[in-house]
Amino acid sequence: MDRDQSGKDDNRAANGSDTHDHDESAGFSARTTARRLIRCAQTATLATLEPKTGAPFASLVTIATQASGAPILLLSDLAVHTRNIKADPRVSMLVDEGEAGNPLARARLSIVGRLEPVAEHDAGTVRRRFLAKHPDAAVYCDFADFGFYSLAMDRAHLVAGFGRIVDLAAAEILIDCSACGELLAAESGAVEHMNADHADAVALYATRLIGAPPGAWYITGLDPDGLDLRLDDATRRLPFPEKVRGVGGLRAVLKRLADQARSA
Repeated sequence: MDRDQSGKDDNRAANGSDTHDHDESAGFSARTTARRLIRCAQTATLATLEPKTGAPFASLVTIATQASGAPILLLSDLAVHTRNIKADPRVSMLVDEGEAGNPLARARLSIVGRLEPVAEHDAGTVRRRFLAKHPDAAVYCDFADFGFYSLAMDRAHLVAGFGRIVDLAAAEILIDCSACGELLAAESGAVEHMNADHADAVALYATRLIGAPPGAWYITGLDPDGLDLRLDDATRRLPFPEKVRGVGGLRAVLKRLADQARSA
């Protein structure tokens, strides 16, 4: 069984967390919740370190994700947080559900890691995935002072409700995409095809499989674990029933999900 498919990691306590916090049989998975928070977040609070004082500096940023689930940011060299990162790449980032109601009752995830410039060979994919989630950024993303950064995650701290406070290692959150080259190469075309030719199925994914409100939902990205969906300013995550590595597996899963949605 693939490591991402098993529940073994979700039954391991980390840094003193209770083991039942990882127990999927109790209807809760810390790993799934953490992944959903990162995938669905459109903004985050980024904490960097001031080079002269070492004091933390918090700012608001927009985020998207790589296929692995690693957060990606588009930052300007003119911003204080970018100057801080260039002096010391260590950061912390907070994402939450962003829903209405008591903010302390919402799930949130604090991530610790390092922000690194995106490698040149990944720049095209990162740009596409970021703009799919934040189309307004197309106006300025190619300005000379802007660049894409990826968060190399070390660990994360999840607060998902009473008795659900869990520390997670990066490996428990990120997806291993090393054997998924075929899928990643086909992602852009598959997303375009689904949005153009199967918009009805995409809408049913959102409304009937994950309980989203009706509307013209569209896919912003896909990866071995699922689909990222958007409608206006709302985002949702649809997990796949199993990990998908190639185009054939993707077609089969999307058809199965469409059949399931139509019969729901």
